[in-house]
Amino acid sequence: MDALQTLMLALLQGLTEFLPISSSAHLILLPRLLGWPDQGLAFDVAVHVGTLVAVVAYFRHDIARLLLAWLQSFGSRQLSVDARLAWFVLLGTLPAALAGLLLHDAIETWLRSPLVIASATIGFGLLLWLADRRGSQQRSETGLTLMDAVWIGLAQAVALIPGTSRSGITMTAGLALGLTRSAAARFSFLLSVPVIVLAGGYETLQLIQQSEPVEWLTLLLGTGVAAVSAYACIHFFLRLIERIGMLPFVVYRLLLGCVLLWLFI
Repeated sequence: MDALQTLMLALLQGLTEFLPISSSAHLILLPRLLGWPDQGLAFDVAVHVGTLVAVVAYFRHDIARLLLAWLQSFGSRQLSVDARLAWFVLLGTLPAALAGLLLHDAIETWLRSPLVIASATIGFGLLLWLADRRGSQQRSETGLTLMDAVWIGLAQAVALIPGTSRSGITMTAGLALGLTRSAAARFSFLLSVPVIVLAGGYETLQLIQQSEPVEWLTLLLGTGVAAVSAYACIHFFLRLIERIGMLPFVVYRLLLGCVLLWLFI
């Protein structure tokens, strides 16, 4: 990978990982449009580390508070609001973790076609629009119930289908359950931490088993660019989402899906 390819793909990953527009669709579309070779597993690990650094850095105070409350919950009979939210983050991670472990090979073999990605980009974009229009948008993430966490966790597992968007489908579920846009986004971002850790860990184990040489300078550049762009993306998204709503992202998804169909079908 040359410097331009590294820079553009890392920037794209950082910007699309947390927006409800599907990072997988973009990372498949751009290399094909420009005739670039596959970026490889090592680069995927690097940009995942970058996005993890970004979300942990942005929510560092919330994560520290939730982690402390979670640890304290083991010696308490009654859960605090923060402890309950921490348990819900872990509970919401389980469906995606189990589905990824059991279905990873099948997904990689059967569901990475342009038709599947384009269909998921369009279909789940329309669901996001429907949830944004019909949801009551009156609840905070601290008011989530056990069943709410289960439903959002099950929705997150669906994001294993390329083109769905992990952040998009979890925000869709949150909005459908009555969360405000910013609350749905915050819970989605907190949910991303254990998921990215698990996905990055799985990819790292695969990488260790390979004997290919590692271009460390390329990986460091990819990690840094993905971290900075993802941090900026989270910051501005949370500041703007209540004002602009989900419609711009829905329209973008519809256009992206149509471009994928036009180019590759």
